[in-house]
Amino acid sequence: MPAPARLIVNLDVPDLARAERFYCDVFGVTVGQRLGGGAVELLGLEAPLYLLEVAGGSVASRASPAVRDYRRHWTPVHLDVAVEDIDRARSVAIAAGAVDETGVRDAPYGRIATFADPFGHGFCLIEFNEGGYDAIAT
Repeated sequence: MPAPARLIVNLDVPDLARAERFYCDVFGVTVGQRLGGGAVELLGLEAPLYLLEVAGGSVASRASPAVRDYRRHWTPVHLDVAVEDIDRARSVAIAAGAVDETGVRDAPYGRIATFADPFGHGFCLIEFNEGGYDAIAT
C-alpha cells in the first residue's frame, strides 16, 4: 500500500522577512530551513508552511492572465488555526499586523475570529469547546 499523501501549505508573499515575522509571532511556528533567498519553511503546525516571496503584479500562472494582488482578496482556501486561548491569540495577531474582520464570535463548536494577514490572505483562529466539530457533525 502506498504511503498517504502529505499536506504542504505554500503562501505567496511580497515581503518574505515581514511574512516570516508575522507567522512566527502569530502562530508560534519556527523556521525549519531556508530554500534559497526567496523561500522559508515554517514548522510547528500539523503541516509545514512555506512562504514564497513573489512580487505583487507578477503573473500567477502561465495558464492564466491573472496577476498576484496582495490586497485583501477572496479565495476558497484559507488557514484555520486551533488555539487554546482565542482572546490572547487575537491580540497577538492584531499586534503583528493582522486585520480583524469579525471580532470573536461564538459558534456551536467554540469561538472563532476571522482575519486577513498583512498580505491579503484570510485565516481564522478557532478555540474549540469540549464538543469541537462533533457539535455540528451529522
